[in-house]
Amino acid sequence: MSRVIVPVGLSMGPRYRYVRPPDPTPECYEIHLGDDLVELTEAEAAVWAASFVDAERHAKLKIDRKALIQYLQTVPRPEPRAEEIVDDLLSRGLLLEFDPEGTLEAVFRRYKLLPLGEGLGSTPEEPHLHRIGHAGQAKAAVPIQVYSQWSYAYLHPSLWDACAFYADESEEAEEGEELLNLTPEEVARDTAMNLPLLISTGCAFLDPIVTS
Repeated sequence: MSRVIVPVGLSMGPRYRYVRPPDPTPECYEIHLGDDLVELTEAEAAVWAASFVDAERHAKLKIDRKALIQYLQTVPRPEPRAEEIVDDLLSRGLLLEFDPEGTLEAVFRRYKLLPLGEGLGSTPEEPHLHRIGHAGQAKAAVPIQVYSQWSYAYLHPSLWDACAFYADESEEAEEGEELLNLTPEEVARDTAMNLPLLISTGCAFLDPIVTS
């Protein structure tokens, strides 16, 4: 499978100058990234925001670096520096490329997964899927182990630690329950396959771990 690309961090919106008369042009756009508040130009912010576009293709793991650049070059207002800006955001940690079916431990040890939106539970028609959304409207539906990572992973030192914890828990069961016996790698892969959907729909975000 090819490497997908997802945004990292949480948008804090535009910042305007304290001037009169008001200046309608933002001074910058801010992204919360770990313990930093990163400033982006309008073009950089537009490219970062474009990496959220097309949740349906994100769900199918079809958005990679090439697809993102192609989108930026074919929108009504094409970005002439699309490739350069994408590479710059990758180098600054504001975009992340990874292979959902590859080795995930090294990647997941660098990030925390934080929930956004509401947990909306399952439905009688699809009890195996748990929905996440905003204002009561479902934006994503994921298996229970991914739902658990979405809601609890932030409590652990890293996303990998969260996957390892869930795998350990899967080896224990109450009387009458089926043992899942999942490995950390299996939990991580299930999570990775759903990460682009969770992030692109604004249901979660990845935040880099701050090291001293």
